[in-house]
Amino acid sequence: MTQVTIIHNPRCSKSRQTLALLEEKACDIQIIEYLKTPLTKLEINGILEKLAITPRELMRTKEDEYKQQGLADVLDDEVLIQAMVDTPKLIERPIVLANDKAAIGRPPENVLTIL
Repeated sequence: MTQVTIIHNPRCSKSRQTLALLEEKACDIQIIEYLKTPLTKLEINGILEKLAITPRELMRTKEDEYKQQGLADVLDDEVLIQAMVDTPKLIERPIVLANDKAAIGRPPENVLTIL
C-alpha cells in the first residue's frame, strides 16, 4: 500500500476530489490541513524541490492576500516562501507527496503520476 501525504483544504473542491481519488486507490493517507497546521519553511522548501518549481509557481497569485502583500513585485524567493509560511492560504492546493515525489492535484489526476 502506497503511503501518501496530502496537503489538503477540505473547502476546496479539487482538494476533495484528489483525496477521493487517493482513497479509491487504497492508499495509506496522511492528511495535513495546512490552514490549521501551517507548513514550515523547511517543508515548503522540500515541496518546491520535489516539484522542481519556483516559490511563485506554488502560490495562488489571484488571492487577495497576494495582492494586499504586494507579492507580485517581490523578486526574493525567501520572502515569497516566508509569505506562504505566514499566510498559508497563498499555497496552491492540493499537494500530494508519495514515493519521495510531489504533485499538485490540479487536475486531481496529476497525482497518479507519483503513486
